[in-house]
Amino acid sequence: MNTYEMSISRLQAAKEHLAGGVASSLRASMKPTPLYAESAKGAHIRDVDGNEYIDYLLAYGPLILGHAHDGLTENVIQAMRNGYTFGLQHDGEIKLANLLAEVLPCAEKVALSGSGTEAVMLALRLSRAFTGKTKIVRFHGHYHGWSDSIFTSFPSSDMSQKASTGEAAKIPPGTFGQSENSLEDIIILPWNDPKALEETLRKHCHEIAAVITEPVMCNSGCIQPLPGYLEQMRKLTEELHIVMIMDEVITGFRLSLGGAHGRFGILPDLVIIGKAMGGGIAISAVAGKAEIMKLVDDGKVSHLGTLNGNCVSTAAAIATITQLSANNGAVYNQMEELFVELAEGIRLLLGKHRIPGIVNQIGPVFHMMFTDALEVNDFDTFNKRDSAKYTHFAELMLEEGVLLRPNGLWYISTAHQKSDIEATLHAIDRALIHL
Repeated sequence: MNTYEMSISRLQAAKEHLAGGVASSLRASMKPTPLYAESAKGAHIRDVDGNEYIDYLLAYGPLILGHAHDGLTENVIQAMRNGYTFGLQHDGEIKLANLLAEVLPCAEKVALSGSGTEAVMLALRLSRAFTGKTKIVRFHGHYHGWSDSIFTSFPSSDMSQKASTGEAAKIPPGTFGQSENSLEDIIILPWNDPKALEETLRKHCHEIAAVITEPVMCNSGCIQPLPGYLEQMRKLTEELHIVMIMDEVITGFRLSLGGAHGRFGILPDLVIIGKAMGGGIAISAVAGKAEIMKLVDDGKVSHLGTLNGNCVSTAAAIATITQLSANNGAVYNQMEELFVELAEGIRLLLGKHRIPGIVNQIGPVFHMMFTDALEVNDFDTFNKRDSAKYTHFAELMLEEGVLLRPNGLWYISTAHQKSDIEATLHAIDRALIHL
C-alpha cells in the first residue's frame, strides 16, 4: 500500500508561508493529499515518498512530449546559455511567429504572452477595440482563465463554486473577492444551443464585441460541438460583425498540429493557444487576422508583459512544435490510437464491473465520468455525474500506480507507450472492484 507521509509533511511545512500550501488552488483538491514530485521522465513520475505513477495528469495538459524530453531540454538549456531574457528583441521571437503562422490555419499575425489567462485578456481587448463594442458572449462550462473580467462560476471536483443554470440577471463570479461589476459585460449562454446563440447574437449584435468559445468542452466532459454548430457561430459572427474567438489553450497543438480549428476546418478571427505549445515551459499566444492584430502594430491596443517572448519560452515552443511536426505529425496518430485503445478498454471494464459510466474521447484527450446517462452531450447532463465517486476512483488509482486529475480529464503524451496503456487497464480493473 502506498504511503504519502512525506507529501503530507511537506504540505504542512508549505502552509507556514505559502498561501494554501500549494502554488495553484486547483492542486489542493487531490486526495488523499496533494502530492509532491521528486522526479519525472517520459510518461512516468515519482513522488517524494518513492511512489511511481504512469502520468495522465501531465501538469494539467502542457506536457505533450512527456516529462523531461531530451530534445526540448537541450534546446532550453542552449537558449539559457545565451541569456534568459533581454528586454530586447531576439531571433527566437521571429522564428516562433513564423512557425505559428505556418502551422495554425487562422494565424496571419501573432502576439506572444505568458499564460492562457493573459492571452484571453488580450483577445478580449483586441475584440473590443476592433469592433467598438463591449459585450462578450461566453458559455456555461467553458473555462477562459481566472481574470475578473471573464471568470464565472465553474463547477467541478476541483473548483468549489456552483454554477447557475440558464441565464441570470447577475452572473455568479468564479471566486470570492471578485467584483461582480467586472462581469457586467458578459452574456452567458448554454453551449451547443443553436437557437439561443442566434437569438442572442441578432438581438444584441450592436453591443457584442466577441463570442469566445472552447471548440471542445474538455474540462466539462470532452463534449464536442454539435454538427454545424461552430459553422453556424462562424457564419453569424461574420454577418453581424462580431469577433469569433476560439480558446484553444487546451486543444491547441493537442487535437492536431493546427489545433481544433485546423481539425474541424473552422477559421475563427482569433485563436488563443497555450499549455502544450511550450511542452511544459510557460508561454501562450493570440493569433489571427492581420486586420485585428494590426491594433497592436499601431499601438492602439497595448500588449504588455516583461517576459513576453523571452528566450527560454520561445526556444521551448519552437522545439515542441518541431517535435510534433516531424514525419508529417505522425505522433498525433500514435497518441490517438493509444487513447482510443485506452478509452475502449475502460468502457469494457465498466461493463465488466457493471458500473455505469461514460468515456468521451476526441483525439489524444478524453473525459471519464460515472453517470447513469447513456450519453453526455450537454453541460446539464455532465453536472449530474457522480463527481465524488470519480474523485474516490482517482485516489484508488494512485494506489495502483496511475496519476489522474480528480475531475476526470485525461491527457496523453508522445512518451506514452502501449505497455503503459496495458498497465493502466489492469490497474483500472483492480480499482473498479473497490467502487
